[in-house]
Amino acid sequence: MSFLSSASTVTSTFKLEPEFRRHPSSISSDKNVSISYQKSQTIPPLYEKSELTKPLDVDEALSLLKESTEVESSYYIPILRQCIVNNSVSVVQTVHAHIIKTGTYKDLLVTTFLMNAYAKCEAIRDARRVFDYMPRRNVVAWTTMITGYVSNSQPDLALCTFLDMLEAGVYPTNFTLGIILNACSSMNSLKLGKELHGYIIKYQIDYDTSIGNSLCCLYSKFGNMDSAVQAFKAIKEKNVISWTAAISAYGDNGDVAMGMKLFIEMLYEGVQPNEYTVTTIFSLCCTMLSFGIGTQIHALSIKLGFTSNTLIKNSIMYLYLKCGNVDEAHKLFTNIEAASLVTWNSMIAGLTQMIDMTNDDISAYENGNKALDIFLKLNRSDMKPDLYTLSSILTVCNRLAALEQGEQVHSMALKSGYLSDVVVGTSLVNMYTKCGSIEKATKAFLEMSNRTLISWTTMINGFAQHGQTQQALQLFEDMRIAGVRPNKVTFVGVLYACSYAGMVNEAFGYFESMQKDYKLKPVMDHYTCLIEMYARLGRLDDAFGIIKKMEIEPHEIIWSNLITGCRSHGNTELALYAAEQLLKFKPKHTETYVLLLSLYTSAERWKDVSHVKKLMEEEKIRGLKDLSWIIMKGKMYSFEPNDRSHICSVEMYKLLEELFEKAKISGYEPSESRDICDHDINDQEKEEDEDNASAFTVYHSEKLAIAFALLNTPSAAEMVVNKSIGMSGDCHSFIKVVSSLTNRKIVVRDSRRLHKFVNGQCSCLDFGIIFPELAVSK
Repeated sequence: MSFLSSASTVTSTFKLEPEFRRHPSSISSDKNVSISYQKSQTIPPLYEKSELTKPLDVDEALSLLKESTEVESSYYIPILRQCIVNNSVSVVQTVHAHIIKTGTYKDLLVTTFLMNAYAKCEAIRDARRVFDYMPRRNVVAWTTMITGYVSNSQPDLALCTFLDMLEAGVYPTNFTLGIILNACSSMNSLKLGKELHGYIIKYQIDYDTSIGNSLCCLYSKFGNMDSAVQAFKAIKEKNVISWTAAISAYGDNGDVAMGMKLFIEMLYEGVQPNEYTVTTIFSLCCTMLSFGIGTQIHALSIKLGFTSNTLIKNSIMYLYLKCGNVDEAHKLFTNIEAASLVTWNSMIAGLTQMIDMTNDDISAYENGNKALDIFLKLNRSDMKPDLYTLSSILTVCNRLAALEQGEQVHSMALKSGYLSDVVVGTSLVNMYTKCGSIEKATKAFLEMSNRTLISWTTMINGFAQHGQTQQALQLFEDMRIAGVRPNKVTFVGVLYACSYAGMVNEAFGYFESMQKDYKLKPVMDHYTCLIEMYARLGRLDDAFGIIKKMEIEPHEIIWSNLITGCRSHGNTELALYAAEQLLKFKPKHTETYVLLLSLYTSAERWKDVSHVKKLMEEEKIRGLKDLSWIIMKGKMYSFEPNDRSHICSVEMYKLLEELFEKAKISGYEPSESRDICDHDINDQEKEEDEDNASAFTVYHSEKLAIAFALLNTPSAAEMVVNKSIGMSGDCHSFIKVVSSLTNRKIVVRDSRRLHKFVNGQCSCLDFGIIFPELAVSK
């Protein structure tokens, strides 16, 4: 649309004279008149106070309308108001027909309110038709039409109507300008917003409440907090909306402390918060994970009488979830009598976030399973899930590697028609990718009618994670041809794909293109891909050279990858140097310490082993807990090393022994392992377990999970196993052989990456093993 080819359109049209004159009541016939601004003007009410004091019965009112041909114009107003409350377009149309029949359409007040009713009921085209056939229009009519467009997510048409209003010689009010500023915000047009702000300052009306509120929101959206705060401070008569806008601005731009401080200042000023203020403060508490302040705000909301407000209930419930009080949140949820879809979605989304926030995998699964249960209850209720519900539940399936449930959600999205939504489609691609089914992910991507940058990036990264380099790079080129500009995350996938295939020249070509062509500064993940690429190839000096040239300080994963490469290619000296650098960080991840213990133990550097163990005690780092789990028919089955607690343990161990013997015949050689994971094991326990080292090697948790799956799934079914820590070299070698012996696809998601075993090969090309000699204690 060419109405806004440049901001000069407004500059040439919006000519405000320094002299303030009263505007005419109807459209000016002089198109060349200069437009001035009526400083003291306010919008009159759209309707007079009705004489009807009792609740309106719309059906009774309509029957009275049909029986009479002459009706007072004021009689239409309460009926239309009730139509807005009921969101009843059909009744509005009936009233509209009667207005035409009685000739009341000539009444400016009635037709303006009719237009407002259409707009509030989301029938914006009908509102426009009323507007176009109005015999005359005042600023209220124009502003109502503009407001209707903004509230119906058509800010471009709102601005177009605003320009038409100016050309017609009608003067904007403070409220009109506030609405247009909101339109600029919706259109992401900071430039136009600043031009309007310039006019507002010129005529010294930035003190106005509605204008100041809109300016604060506009600048906040674009991260310009200085201007947002100035707009707030310029307001002479700050109302609750003003304070809420400023508090929300601080929260949206990451300054939660200032948001809370402003809220306290608001209370000291004697301004009573409304439900939107309270929900904003709950949002700040969620960001701070401040349960204590949240409970105080909860008490305040009760005092203010907001307990029945659904928005408040959702916010409280979400705060409890974010702070880990799942049971309390669930109680709140179950006590809500008529939960809206927003409430259902809040509960599901909160539980989804809790999956990543929990400290152990069992709790993570429990939260994910609760989300799935609530989703099933929602399907059995009168309500139906929307695109936000489906997106959240697909994320749950992704986190839990629940492929079976994910496929069911896919079918539901297809039936409901939400599959065409780009958010749902992208979530579906991501779910299939993380569950190890790259084929289904590709199919879902190809079936998407619309694709965003996130969609393309998700698929590119999926191909890279599954070792399909050519597909990833080809898709990247297709994306560029389609005119989609890549971001930093896209280039992580591209570089990872090159790293996997050892394509050094191509990797550095993309690395340079990222900086020169797209002006993207490298981040840690980009360097990680390059260093892993050199480490895979055994070019350890080149990998170390990149580390020395990095503009940012390398983190744990960088040094861990270098150590892994050094151990794979026998460069103990460089590995020990990397270990020294790694210890300087005082790592927080248990697996990093285990990697160091493994390195120092194999090099027989016992002083360093003692030092690492002492450091673990100082940092309160607990020993690794090896846990694997698999989800079958909606139920989770978990396994620990040497676990004999399962009902079918006898069959599992018998199958493992058979596979163990067949694997040895096929060339598998079990590695001798030393138990180094649980540094708290005492010497007596170690002596007792020395004779069982081979048993621990055979019966790590993922081996038991795979044996269980082989016994309980169809022969052609693909299995997905989750593992809490990185795989040992022995287990990795064993599973490769098992995938060949059983002709099964086996996916193992450990703490580092996805391993897809097919016909004796793994998608990581054997580089994903950071513990080549690791045996983990129960």
